Amino acid sequence: MSVSILILTLNEEANLSECLQSVKWSDDIVVLDSFSNDRTVKIAEEMGARVVQRRFDNWSAHQNWALEQIPFKHPWVFYLDADERMTEELKDELALMAHDPSQTAVAYYCGRRNMFMGRWIRHAMPPGMIMRLFRPSHVRFERLVNPVPVIDGPHGYLSGMLVHYNFSKGISEWIEKHNRYSQLEALEGMRLIHQPSEVRPGLLSADRALRRRALKNLSFRLPWRPFLKFLYLYVWQRGWLDGRAGFTYCVLQSFYEYMIVLKMRELERREQGLPT
Repeated sequence: MSVSILILTLNEEANLSECLQSVKWSDDIVVLDSFSNDRTVKIAEEMGARVVQRRFDNWSAHQNWALEQIPFKHPWVFYLDADERMTEELKDELALMAHDPSQTAVAYYCGRRNMFMGRWIRHAMPPGMIMRLFRPSHVRFERLVNPVPVIDGPHGYLSGMLVHYNFSKGISEWIEKHNRYSQLEALEGMRLIHQPSEVRPGLLSADRALRRRALKNLSFRLPWRPFLKFLYLYVWQRGWLDGRAGFTYCVLQSFYEYMIVLKMRELERREQGLPT
């Protein structure tokens, strides 16, 4: 199939084998590794992937470097995290799309089934739409964490979905990872507070990706963010239908929001020369 695969890794020996197995149909799999100190690189090489290494700085810079510097074999690239799996329906859809000479889009969004405690968290963690298939010369990423794509050209939507094992390394690892993410989110939040014009565009856009980005930016200004996040996921999104797993996930997401709030306050106090 004429689609290259890009996978970003850092100490992903627990996830990488199954991820690579799900995309074994591709003859061009590139693992961009951030100098893992476990068996990640060995697993990638044993399973036939090309390994490129670069020290991680932030998400958008890392991904943009990959698109600019890695020579992919095919014009289309599909990006995967190591804790994600390609499904058969999405694979079949990629095969049709990649060989369709009439399509004009330069990027495509797809959904994602998020798994937690052995079940699909259908409500508290809905599939959403994430941009994963693209022509590298038409895409760049922005934001330090949870990057958003800037697409130069038309885009489309795929019906197939990835499967995401977000907690595959356990809750402790999730908390450690989101502690790091919250620092980058706090930096993004402070930047947006100082540049309010970036919040307004997109709120009324017909493009759901632009709308989601605008709402994310607006959320930095809301009071009681952790509590509102819990209400949104558990009540509005009906996370209660996901049982104990849904409740646990909503609490963890609220905790993540609270870490962001605390770190933004800390940064603000530092700017004002106040003790932290």
